[in-house]
Amino acid sequence: MPIAVGVIQTSGFPPVLAAADAMVKAARVTLVYYGLAERAEFLVAVRGPTAEVRAAIEAGIEAANAAPPGGMLVSHYIVPNPPENVESVLPIEFTAQVERFRI
Repeated sequence: MPIAVGVIQTSGFPPVLAAADAMVKAARVTLVYYGLAERAEFLVAVRGPTAEVRAAIEAGIEAANAAPPGGMLVSHYIVPNPPENVESVLPIEFTAQVERFRI
């Protein structure tokens, strides 16, 4: 079963929090990364089966757009079945910290 990665980038913290919450509640995915990008933009990444990641990203987009004023969805992207070299360079692997939440 191919494992995908989905990423949502927002401007401001409330939209990324809403997106992360919606993603893990909407589909069988594991939150594998959260980080601060430039200009007060935040990233959240989830991993799981491709169909589940797609459903999670859709829910995350909706939640980020509905978050309180002052923040907004900047970008989103899904990579189905990323190759090993991408996983080794980018922080999208299942770490020991998130392994107990892996679905």
